[in-house]
Amino acid sequence: MRYVVAMVFAVIGAALTSVFLSSQVANWVVLHLSFDSPDDADSLHMLVYMGSNVAGLIVGWLVGWVVAGAGSAGKQQT
Repeated sequence: MRYVVAMVFAVIGAALTSVFLSSQVANWVVLHLSFDSPDDADSLHMLVYMGSNVAGLIVGWLVGWVVAGAGSAGKQQT
């Protein structure tokens, strides 16, 4: 059951990161650098956007893993 809770939290974390954080982080990174071509800027924007989403997924997974572990800490494994 711990894995299911961690997966649910991971999806929620990735969704929240995608909606509220990834675009702003990608825009900030791209605005602070200079590029020779628009394709380079677009490639970096996509890379930072996807990297932020993966980070949100991992953080959500870890939060879910801890929450599910804390909920099952009092139970005896048989």
